[in-house]
Amino acid sequence: MNNIPHLLLAAGTSKRMGEPKQLLRWGNKSLIQFQMDTIAPTSDQFYVTLGAYADLIEPLLKSSNAEVIRNEYWENGMGNSLAFSIQQILQSNRITDGVLISLIDQPLVTTSHYLKMRAVFEKGKKQIIVSESDLGWLGVPVLFDAHYFEELQSLSGEEGAKKMIKKYSKNTTLVKAGKTLVDMDTPEMYRKLHNEFSPQW
Repeated sequence: MNNIPHLLLAAGTSKRMGEPKQLLRWGNKSLIQFQMDTIAPTSDQFYVTLGAYADLIEPLLKSSNAEVIRNEYWENGMGNSLAFSIQQILQSNRITDGVLISLIDQPLVTTSHYLKMRAVFEKGKKQIIVSESDLGWLGVPVLFDAHYFEELQSLSGEEGAKKMIKKYSKNTTLVKAGKTLVDMDTPEMYRKLHNEFSPQW
């Protein structure tokens, strides 16, 4: 079996939302707890990167198997959080075949989608497994082969995985994600998605 940790990026300040996305209600729990429940069946190694509001969020993770990565420089952007997270993961996992990266604000992405991404991964093939929306949009969740770890660690600012997906487009393998790749960035989008998709329990 391939050694592919899952990394959930949840370090941002949720500026457009006006309150911490991580703590929004989704079903009968917080969004970050819902995301952990979605991801948990897909990986034995699960990391969550926190930054803004970390003191409020971390207590919610105690009952999970997730390892918390605290990025003190989260204000420097998602690229910085991603680079720092890869560094921390490699410090505790010397033999790692790749990493699967997801975002806190995509609650519609399913457990089965993560499993499909893992199923098409082939070790040592320099693959980038990319999610594809029904409108043809490509992006996160994304699975990077270990070949890209050095470059991922050099990211900075708001420069995230999208730049690398475009740069290495010839190495990408697409996994269809339907309408699930919706970023929940504003109160209006939260209310819309919550009313339509949040579990009613």
